[in-house]
Amino acid sequence: MTSLDDMQDLVSLCKRRGFVFPSSEIYGGINACWDYGPLGVQLKRTIKDRWWNAMTSRKDIEGLDAAILMHPRTWEASGHVSGFVDPLVDCKKCHARFRADHLEPAFLAIHQCPTCRGELTDPRQFNLMFKTFMGPLEDSASQIYLRPETAQGIYVNFLNVAQSMRQRIPFGIAQIGKAFRNEITPGNFIFRTREFEQMEMQFFVKPGDDSEWFDRWKESRLQWQLALGIRPERLRVEPHSAAELAHYARAAVDIQYQFPFGWQELEGIHNRGDFDLTRHQTWSGKKMEWVTETERFLPYIIETSAGCDRTLLVVLADAYRMDDERALLALHPDLAPYQVAFFPLMKKPELCEIAEKLCRDTQMRYDYDETGSIGKRYRRQDEIGTPFGVTIDYDTLSTQTATIRHRDTKAQERIPLESIDAYIKDKSASWVPPKADL
Repeated sequence: MTSLDDMQDLVSLCKRRGFVFPSSEIYGGINACWDYGPLGVQLKRTIKDRWWNAMTSRKDIEGLDAAILMHPRTWEASGHVSGFVDPLVDCKKCHARFRADHLEPAFLAIHQCPTCRGELTDPRQFNLMFKTFMGPLEDSASQIYLRPETAQGIYVNFLNVAQSMRQRIPFGIAQIGKAFRNEITPGNFIFRTREFEQMEMQFFVKPGDDSEWFDRWKESRLQWQLALGIRPERLRVEPHSAAELAHYARAAVDIQYQFPFGWQELEGIHNRGDFDLTRHQTWSGKKMEWVTETERFLPYIIETSAGCDRTLLVVLADAYRMDDERALLALHPDLAPYQVAFFPLMKKPELCEIAEKLCRDTQMRYDYDETGSIGKRYRRQDEIGTPFGVTIDYDTLSTQTATIRHRDTKAQERIPLESIDAYIKDKSASWVPPKADL
């Protein structure tokens, strides 16, 4: 087997099999916006559910769903209005647009376009937030923003959650939600888009305990990523250097994945100190301190921030395999949109009836397919990542057994009908990613 080496192969499979479609495709599409098809929706929901359960099953983490539209002063306090900018340059000849900090210094120094060698404009600052208006008038007084991140909704609700849920420091607030960034150079499929979903948790700790909690969350988040079935050799934890650290950060690491286009961030873990609560306390005039009978302090914040779309892309990219001209997604059985597929060998009432009863009785996510040759049905299920296929044939009528086919190895064996669910759950629990050439 070989791994994915060209992202276009994955893009093609995702469209062909109903994972991800170009948005507004009948009108020519819209850059860096994507629609999730039936299988993509299911995979994305499963990833979000796993993240949510991992966070909120703990007694020290509460859930939240803050509004997308927030008071505009929120973004002044957070620094997004003045500081959430990228340096932008345009080519005067081919009109290509680039982030100046992503260009090779040689091209920037001589103001030359790397595409056509035309002249580049001087860099200008470009704010990444989408602007809109609230109310009937479109003027500066009614201007608001689509949130560029979900974290600020957590910070402004810090005391609301703590008081209503009677939490004590240390505790966290978890949220999954949409965010929007008017990226200059989006791309690499759903890796960087203008509309995306974040899975963020902000953990509030006592100053002095922050380093310990930072290390604990760094290890916890790495283990969660590995539990998705991602190959360990494709993941690494990369600390931020002193030069890379945000001005407010006390420490930061990225969990990175090795894509065909290089090592890229999958999730960030940050020690944000008391920067965020200090800023909102100053700008709002409301006290954000944690107060007990013996203490008064502004909590430090340990942040874990993962992109749901980016996590889904990593899961798909890491699962992609080519085996004897056969494309398959070697997805973790717990993540696969369908955990099992049922096939009557022929479209005969007596076979279909048994297959349909198995569908009704199973506790797993399933697909039912009675159309086409069995080989074509196997191939389709391989491409969408279904780990097990159950074929009902004429021997089933006399033996009450069915053939179970394994996606990763194509091995087949006969199993009693009443044992199918237990068999698949047992094999799923011991599943390991099939090896592939890197």
